[in-house]
Amino acid sequence: MSGSVLFDAPGPRARRRMVWVNVAATVVVVGIAVYALVLLNRKGQLDSDLWAPLFTVSAWEDYFLPGLRQTLVAAGLSIVTAGVFGFVFGLGRLSASRTVRMVAGGVVEFFRALPVLIMMVFFYMAIPRLDLVSPQDLPLVSVVLGLTLYNGSVFAELVRSGVHNLPKGQREAALAIGLRRPQSLRLVEVPQAVIAMLPAIASQLVVILKDTALGAIITYPELLAAARRFGSGNGNILQALVVAAVVFIVINWLLTRLAEALAGRVGRRTAGKARAEAPSLVVTAGVDDQRP
Repeated sequence: MSGSVLFDAPGPRARRRMVWVNVAATVVVVGIAVYALVLLNRKGQLDSDLWAPLFTVSAWEDYFLPGLRQTLVAAGLSIVTAGVFGFVFGLGRLSASRTVRMVAGGVVEFFRALPVLIMMVFFYMAIPRLDLVSPQDLPLVSVVLGLTLYNGSVFAELVRSGVHNLPKGQREAALAIGLRRPQSLRLVEVPQAVIAMLPAIASQLVVILKDTALGAIITYPELLAAARRFGSGNGNILQALVVAAVVFIVINWLLTRLAEALAGRVGRRTAGKARAEAPSLVVTAGVDDQRP
C-alpha cells in the first residue's frame, strides 16, 4: 500500500504496462511529427529560401524584437496590475464583512466569466468615447485592462482558496498573540497562501504572456502581429509563425523555471528560519519556568 488512502501504488506489472504505454505514445507523436514534416517538404515549406529571411538582422530589428518588446511590456504591466487587483479583491473575499465579501465575490466572478478577447474589444471601442487615452496608446491600454481584470480575478480566487486551505491553527495563533483578523490575513495567512500557491500563480503568469497575442485583434503590435506582418511581406507566414511560437515557448519556459526557483528559495528560507527560531523558544520557556 502507498501512503495515500486514495489508491494503491502500482505493482511491477502495472509499472511495465505504463512504460509500454508511454513508449507507444512517444512513437505515435514522433510518427505524426515526421509525417507532418514530409508533407511540408512536399509542399516546399522546408525550402531554405523561405527560412533564410527569418535569420537576417532586418527581420529581428524591424519585426521580431519590437514585437517581443511590446509583448513583454503588456505582460509586465498586466502582471503587476493583476497582482494588485487579485490581492485587494482576494482580501475582500476573505473579509469579515458580508457586504464586502458579496461585492468582491460579484466582481471576481463577473470578470472570471468574461472572455479576455471580449473585454479587450470592449475597452478598445469604449475608451475613445471618453477621450482619456491617446489613439497610439489605446491598444496597449485595452490589452492591459482586459488581462488585468480577468487574471486579477483568477489571482483573487487563488488567494481565497490558498487561505482557506491553511490549517486553522494559523489564524488561531495570530489571534492568540493579539492580532486582529485583518492583520492576521495580511501578515500571517495571505503570505503563506501565496507561497503555497506559487506553482498555480506561475501557470497564470504564462497565461498572461500568451494572452497578449490576442492584442493582435485590436491592432496591438505584439510578437504575433509582427510575425504575421513579416510573413505576409515575404511570403513565408508559416515559417514566421513557427519562429514566433518558438520564442513564446522559450520565454514561457524561462518564466516557469524562474517561478519554480523563487518558490524553492522562499520555501527553503522559511524552513530555515523556523528551524533557527525553534531553540530560542525552548530556552525562553526554561528561563520563565525558573522565575519565582
